[in-house]
Amino acid sequence: MKKNLVLFVLFILPIVAYLFFASGINSFAKLPTITKTIPEINTWKTLDNKPVALSDKITILGFIGEDVLKHKGNFFNLYEKIYARNKDFKDFQMVMILPDGTQEQVKELQKDLIKLGTQAGWNFVFGSPEEIKLFYDKLHLVGKLDAKLGTPNVYIIDKKRNLRGRKGQDKKGKTEYKEGYNTVLVGDLYNQMTDDVKIILAEYRLALKRNHNATREIGTNEK
Repeated sequence: MKKNLVLFVLFILPIVAYLFFASGINSFAKLPTITKTIPEINTWKTLDNKPVALSDKITILGFIGEDVLKHKGNFFNLYEKIYARNKDFKDFQMVMILPDGTQEQVKELQKDLIKLGTQAGWNFVFGSPEEIKLFYDKLHLVGKLDAKLGTPNVYIIDKKRNLRGRKGQDKKGKTEYKEGYNTVLVGDLYNQMTDDVKIILAEYRLALKRNHNATREIGTNEK
């Protein structure tokens, strides 16, 4: 018995501790809102000339800018660390905003992305430079777009079009603020964004469960 306890302390406990701390647990039980009710984008069109809406979807929103292929590695990071892990959630989507004139670059990018797997729920939409600037300004972010209308950051948008992130004090009492996640930094995506997306998805799974239970209770009362 004592031998088993020693083996547990020496080998099993360190592994459990490592998995706990490596999981990048978010300091917030519920992901704070950075900007409430951002504008809708359904007037912009995809390569197939179809509209894309933010409402009623959990969206990862990005601003790619004019140099699409230059940032190909960012897409691969985002695909593998975020999209591939959540693509089976039916209300989850990726929306990348680009200026008109970049359509051919996006077609070339898609040829590479398809090698990674499905692109279902991954959307590229196009607007004029003026429209993109105006829309971005309404997000009320600290970060700015570069001269080519791009940023390496991507943003989490909930179903009510609220931009979510980290704001306020964490569990240790330290001030924390994060409005976007840097696609250049794999650690930023893996250690923070994956955890924050999990929290958003958990919120909606809990809401669905509550609604389902409420429906069942109503049905029971009606009998």
